[in-house]
Amino acid sequence: MLPLPQEPKIIKKEQNKAVFEIEGLYPGYGVTIGNSLRRVLLSSLEGAAITQARIKGVQHEFSTIPGVLEDVITILLNLKQLRFKVFSNEPQKAVLKVKGEKEVKGGDFELSAQVELVNKSAHIATLTSKSANLEIEVLIEKGLGYQPKEVRRKPKEKSEIGTIHLDAIFTPIKRVAFRTENMRVGERTDYDRLFLEIETDGTIEPEEAFFKANEILVNHFQFLAEPFKPKEKKEKVETEKVKKVSSEKKDEKKKKRKKTK
Repeated sequence: MLPLPQEPKIIKKEQNKAVFEIEGLYPGYGVTIGNSLRRVLLSSLEGAAITQARIKGVQHEFSTIPGVLEDVITILLNLKQLRFKVFSNEPQKAVLKVKGEKEVKGGDFELSAQVELVNKSAHIATLTSKSANLEIEVLIEKGLGYQPKEVRRKPKEKSEIGTIHLDAIFTPIKRVAFRTENMRVGERTDYDRLFLEIETDGTIEPEEAFFKANEILVNHFQFLAEPFKPKEKKEKVETEKVKKVSSEKKDEKKKKRKKTK
């Protein structure tokens, strides 16, 4: 049986960035584990992003708005940079209404109780005259990784005039990098030491992202191995489950008896 590595630890943390170190990995396992975690972190963690936008007086993305410095394409690109925490599985709407000379930021959006904007200072647009008026309504949805608008839209789906669909960057991970180096374990000097650097967008902590990526991999490997698990091990697991359930029932009965007394 291959020896297991030491417990992972954080050797450096700054705001939304952390560097994890795992020592004592069997030769070659540094790259195996590092690459697996990197791919899962970038593609498989759930996040939230703006998927649709409606701007008052704008019919398509190749437009300009009177009194607004940026064109519509630039405003849409700025909207993509907004990072949200959504506490519901249902799509959420947010509305922005501003007038007069001012810099419009993410914090100017009116959000429901189910939505939290992390980067409120993110720049959206610049109104250059006192008569300028900007009204934006956006739809915020949950998803995985990166999804182009063509993938999300159904072939026969019709949208209201003025609705602009956006490519969605759902992933809460901004950057993942890893490197390995050799280390001594006993008399051998070819064991791996893995450094994994994770940077998030602020909607999730690096430690939570690390945990979720590991959990996804473990669940997949357990599912794939289950059909070929030796019969003896299956019976042992089932027996342990039965014992656990029966002990939980006994505990519940004891609690009920104490309450009645």
